[in-house]
Amino acid sequence: MSDQAILRITREIKQIQQGADLSLAVAYDDSDIRNVCALILGPPDTPYQFGFFEFAIKFGNDYPAKPPSVRALTTNKGRCRFNPNIYASGKVCLSILGTWRGHPGEEWSSAQGLESILISIQSLLSNNPYENEPGYENAHTAEDKEWKVSYVEKIRHENLRIAVIEPLESSLGILPHGSTSAVSERASEDDDDDGEGQTLSEDDKPVVDQFADLRKRRFLWYFDSYIQAIDAVDSDISRKRKFQRMPFESQGNTMDGHFDYPELRRRVVLLREKIICETHNWLSEGLGVKKQELSIASNLQRQYEQIVEDLKRQKNFAVDLELVDTNPFLWAFTYFGRPMSHLDGGIFRFKIYISPRFPDEQPRVFVETPIFHIRVSREGVLCYSPRRTDEMRYHIEAIVAALEEESPPYDPRTTVHPEATKLFWGSTEDRKKYNRALRQSVEKSAEGP
Repeated sequence: MSDQAILRITREIKQIQQGADLSLAVAYDDSDIRNVCALILGPPDTPYQFGFFEFAIKFGNDYPAKPPSVRALTTNKGRCRFNPNIYASGKVCLSILGTWRGHPGEEWSSAQGLESILISIQSLLSNNPYENEPGYENAHTAEDKEWKVSYVEKIRHENLRIAVIEPLESSLGILPHGSTSAVSERASEDDDDDGEGQTLSEDDKPVVDQFADLRKRRFLWYFDSYIQAIDAVDSDISRKRKFQRMPFESQGNTMDGHFDYPELRRRVVLLREKIICETHNWLSEGLGVKKQELSIASNLQRQYEQIVEDLKRQKNFAVDLELVDTNPFLWAFTYFGRPMSHLDGGIFRFKIYISPRFPDEQPRVFVETPIFHIRVSREGVLCYSPRRTDEMRYHIEAIVAALEEESPPYDPRTTVHPEATKLFWGSTEDRKKYNRALRQSVEKSAEGP
């Protein structure tokens, strides 16, 4: 591969990593930048909502004259076909990749690149994936309508199980017990179900997941949405009901299994508990790191001192920072609502938990003062996106910006309180209800605990 092609791949990777699109993430093999791993977030309001879909991308020596090869990795070890165009084997059928015949103008050109490939794949994760299969776009019989509904139902279930729950369980070392979970028809049936989880041995753990931290942070953001999705259909779909096989599914290239939403709910709740526990464990880890006088502890101490000094110099009275018990891995953040803003008079307290592996693992921010806000989940998790992830001052700026933004663009990936989101982007009367609820939480915050 030419140096020019290597430079182009490097540039395309950086564009995605530094971009504002929260639905795409990429990482690459340090030993060979031609091997890229990509994560696509399932689009909101589809059966793939907030699922984490992983793909392996390999650039050949003829790139960009020809497209790279792409293989889906979120397939339940080759047992699950997630889309008419995304096979259980990992094959992705797209004209842009040369793996499917397309209309003129849909073929690959050297003007396209990594981002256009990922966006094209993301477009397959639609609200009605049944119609992605050629020949089914005009299917309007009663039977077709039934299949469309059945296909969405099972994708929604397996999205939670395979694209959300299982990768997180794997990275946290949790082994779900038993066939009461909605296992694939060909999945192992050797587990016993005692309603708990057990820790995997070191030999059982998978290779390092480059997106493990991203999944955990996003899971905390979208926890309410996952629970809402489960509760919306749990009473309508009987436990153990088998998935219906689609006309285009063939042996070895299907999505087989059965429903079990109560078990998915249990596993989702357990995941949250484990991630919160892991976050709290950062504090004791951090104290150990501080005692060993490792550089990350002194680095965070210096960053904290510099940020405090800058706030004083700027006479920024909206933010107050302090270390909890002199631990540089736990910052107490108090925000005072700016005059004439929608948070005027409010006093909101946060805890910023910082990993000893920062910035490889990103901070997790929890709001201790209840607030009805589109960026704060009902569980008190703040959703924010710093311009840069490697310095804490950018995190502080982003936290304040997330709170103060009064007219954000519509983006369901950054609004993590379903009820607040519905009111904020609802009717004029709904927006008034949102503002009243927010104002009530502001007034209550000023009254103190």
